[in-house]
Amino acid sequence: MKKIVAIILARGGSKGIPDKNIIDFCGKPLLVWTIEQLKGVKGLNSIWVSSDSERILSIASSFGINTIKRPEELSGDMASSESGWLHALEVIEERIGEIYAVLAPQVTSPIRESKDMERGLIEFERGEYDSMFSCSPAEDLLLWEKSFEGDLRSINYNYRNRGRRQDRPKQYIENGSFYIFRPEILRKYNNRLGGRIGMVEMEFWKMFEIDTMEDLKMCEIMMREFLLKKDDGEVKTK
Repeated sequence: MKKIVAIILARGGSKGIPDKNIIDFCGKPLLVWTIEQLKGVKGLNSIWVSSDSERILSIASSFGINTIKRPEELSGDMASSESGWLHALEVIEERIGEIYAVLAPQVTSPIRESKDMERGLIEFERGEYDSMFSCSPAEDLLLWEKSFEGDLRSINYNYRNRGRRQDRPKQYIENGSFYIFRPEILRKYNNRLGGRIGMVEMEFWKMFEIDTMEDLKMCEIMMREFLLKKDDGEVKTK
């Protein structure tokens, strides 16, 4: 049987928002939203949280989630997500054997549903992909960049020949909500993406993530407006 696991990286430190991964978000610690979303995903064998924070690991344990204590050297601002996933995979495979694929959601992208990640796993298998990223359509986004000298350059269209929106190829934003990859790809390239790469599309409004207090407020509004429903006094996301 192919083993598919979810690995949540949730370190304790954060410069922008203190304790960002467990800050209150719509009445729950931010981490809990990702845990609950993953519990609704069919096809997962187990869910794991990797963190340097005992408080975060304690919260994860209280929800029945497997925990991994991440070493300090893999928990600083300069540590990559790839290093955290590699460490977690080593621990997980020692405990439960070879892993077929990893679902890696981002805690700071809570505006999503279980069905988004479940659809990703289905398309990952159907398309025989080695890695996959979640994305949102970039409709009517005309991008520019500024050089170090201050010069402006249009990136995804020619401003001299703007043309019609309908005539431009469809473009997508890698929204960071979640990734899926085979362990051998991560180990070979030290990168979450490699081999045959696929994508799973999400609604545009699901692309926003939390890095600042302003982001937090905006995402709370979007979560309540688009996903949360009141039913007999309980807040539900499905």
